[in-house]
Amino acid sequence: MSDANVSRRRVLRGVAAGAAASGMAGEAIANTSDEVNGHVVKFEPGASTDVARRKANAVTHEFDFGEIGKAVAGEFPAEAIEGLRKNPNVQYVEEDRVKYHAYAQTVPWGIDRVDADVVHANGETGQGADIAILDTGIDSDHPDLQANIQGGRAFGDIYCGSAGGGCRFGGSPNDNTCHYEWDDDNDHGTHCAGIADAVDNSEGVVGVSNEANLWAGKVLDGCGSGSLSAIAAGIEWAADQGFDVASMSLGASSGDQTLKDAVQYAQNKGVLLVAAAGNDGPCSDCVGYPAAYSEVVAVSSTDSDDTLSDFSSTGPEVELAAPGGEIYSTIPGGYDTFSGTSMACPHVSGAGAQLMADGYTNSEARRQLKDTAEDLGLASNEQGSGLLDVEAATGGGGDNTAPSCSVVNPADGDTVSGTVTVQVDAADSEDSDDSLDVEVAIDGGTYQTASYNSTSGYYEYDWDTTGVSDGDHTVDARAIDSGGATDTSQVTVTTDNGGSGDSAPTIDTFSVSNRSNGGWARFEVDWAVSDADGDLSQVDLTLEQNGSTADSASYAVSGSSASGSDRLQDKKGSGSYDVTLTVTDSAGNTTSQTKTVTA
Repeated sequence: MSDANVSRRRVLRGVAAGAAASGMAGEAIANTSDEVNGHVVKFEPGASTDVARRKANAVTHEFDFGEIGKAVAGEFPAEAIEGLRKNPNVQYVEEDRVKYHAYAQTVPWGIDRVDADVVHANGETGQGADIAILDTGIDSDHPDLQANIQGGRAFGDIYCGSAGGGCRFGGSPNDNTCHYEWDDDNDHGTHCAGIADAVDNSEGVVGVSNEANLWAGKVLDGCGSGSLSAIAAGIEWAADQGFDVASMSLGASSGDQTLKDAVQYAQNKGVLLVAAAGNDGPCSDCVGYPAAYSEVVAVSSTDSDDTLSDFSSTGPEVELAAPGGEIYSTIPGGYDTFSGTSMACPHVSGAGAQLMADGYTNSEARRQLKDTAEDLGLASNEQGSGLLDVEAATGGGGDNTAPSCSVVNPADGDTVSGTVTVQVDAADSEDSDDSLDVEVAIDGGTYQTASYNSTSGYYEYDWDTTGVSDGDHTVDARAIDSGGATDTSQVTVTTDNGGSGDSAPTIDTFSVSNRSNGGWARFEVDWAVSDADGDLSQVDLTLEQNGSTADSASYAVSGSSASGSDRLQDKKGSGSYDVTLTVTDSAGNTTSQTKTVTA
């Protein structure tokens, strides 16, 4: 979804099985059919999960996604699933499939290419930041990792040794000793951990960070596969522990609502989420999940000659490229060279840890990594903003004093009307007064550039307050210096323009495509909505025939714009249907459109 936080509330009459996940590039694990491992039952925010726990034969995990709501994963009798689907307090029920798979003191070429070794000398080591490697585990006694490993956890029925032996990622016949449940019995997780944060100890390799805290979230078994509930539980754990970065070198070809809820929860809790784009290349619009979610930084792979790796997935979701071809790193008991977007992902995770250690928020770190990336001349769906540049992102390391930033007009608590000139006092010891990047955002929306006024000595932005409803609103400002250091300021003001000042939302896109086949009437609906007041609230889709509702979907949305797609369907349906799109804002204004289609 673009420019909005979207949570989906839907109960379908039928749920289609997810597609099989893609394998890894290079030393790949073969594709396997998705194994159903139970179900996940998600409840409306505030609703009790007691009914699901009572009906379950076994509960494998209980999720608490805060304001998003709670869910229960487990094994349920078929009749219990049917009853839960009809429960008005249940948002959705989906199969818990084993569909997510690992993608598949020398300074490795990737560390040198993104200039991570340069910033180490200037003190940028990631010390104080916490990186969760959500993967096959981490070798707990590897000499290049042990000093940074703080602990870990295994999820669901996955633990070191649970898959048996003989399927290590690198093909070695020797299985790792399982000192802990979260130990690595595959190679993949340890390899990724070394790229992100191997110790600088004069032996083996060194990571992008080298003093961050490593945490092993074992969500994939010894053969590199994991269930939906295990992946989501690992993400929830990283958020609840307050970790700074979650590194996910794993994916599937289709998403799940439970996974979407988990990444949204983690982002809201301040976690920088980074994931491999996938190894389905050459292809287009083929980024896997969770990388394809808007809350996650999707990373493609490059080779040592700065070309796109031939195995790398691409698509509009790609935000950064990083080295992923022939990467030398740690494995249990030694070192090996692997290729994949799995190897590209932890380069970005290690860099993100350095920024988080410097005081960046997850959103600020994400923006800084993108703003300082090196343009390789590749298409945007191949490189996103460009190749990761750690030296540029951290300002070269060393002592870069953050700028100062303060909103001086309007003052906190002021009542304003009409057009207000927001004035920001910003300065920096290393940059001239007019060379800072200063931006202003209203009510947490998109930041807009504030221009330096040499007469007033302030950075200024003109805000038309008639575009928002009367009442309290926040004004945020941030100043960013040439080294990437940031300072922020916020005031709350009351707008009073003599009326509600609130306009009805707008439907920008509404298209319906007939996808009917067999005994089903199916319609693909694409939509985009916006609101000039920035107070979108809800989008509703309905499929009706002869005045009766055959299917529906509802989305909670926010901000000034949102978009999405959905499939409405009617079993054994035919003939003429009405598809209606309704968008509502927080003031209660609604706009609707209806299209008549034939199955």
